[in-house]
Amino acid sequence: MSKDRAAPETQGVTVELLAALDLGPEIEGLAGRQLRMRLVTLAPGAVFGPVHSHKDRPGMVYILQGSITDHRNGVATDYGPGPGWPEDRHTTHWLENRGSAPAVEVSVDIVRLG
Repeated sequence: MSKDRAAPETQGVTVELLAALDLGPEIEGLAGRQLRMRLVTLAPGAVFGPVHSHKDRPGMVYILQGSITDHRNGVATDYGPGPGWPEDRHTTHWLENRGSAPAVEVSVDIVRLG
């Protein structure tokens, strides 16, 4: 995959919030942050874009079914099912489902409230 390929806008993606926890009362110094767990479904041909960063928003992904292609630094990597990828402060990427079946992931991350 070329670095020149731009990520299309998000299409064919469904996101369901499974759980959320305000981290302020749980851990000193994390006021205004939330730990969340989402179920993300990418239909065949779906794109989760545009290119976005995880600076200040770390997370982890686990693929329940199907295959998801993660595009980073001009490299396309296929994952699933099973362990996916970490999303740390160095992660700038976009995702797509190149398969013929829906792809489903569990995404857990820390986000800023508000």
